[in-house]
Amino acid sequence: MVAAIFWLVSQVIHLLILAIVAAAVLSILVAFGIANPRNQVVYVVGDFLNRVTEPILRPIRRIVPYFGNVDISPVIAILLLEALQMILNDLYARVVMSGLAY
Repeated sequence: MVAAIFWLVSQVIHLLILAIVAAAVLSILVAFGIANPRNQVVYVVGDFLNRVTEPILRPIRRIVPYFGNVDISPVIAILLLEALQMILNDLYARVVMSGLAY
């Protein structure tokens, strides 16, 4: 049971990282005019990614300013999520080693 919970949390963190990367790529494609935000598919995908990633990125954007026109909050969010995943992996290893995994 404990293994399943740690696995689920790890997968959610991984999906959030993928969503942040996809939102950043879509943002770049829209900025360079490759993807048209008035296209319904692009709009729906962008809206979904924005709704998923904005709760994670908004607090970081409040603290870290823009560097020119470059938003580095996705990079910081990915680094924080990776650090959280490492902490959870270490915690899981400690739980397994102590014999509480059952």
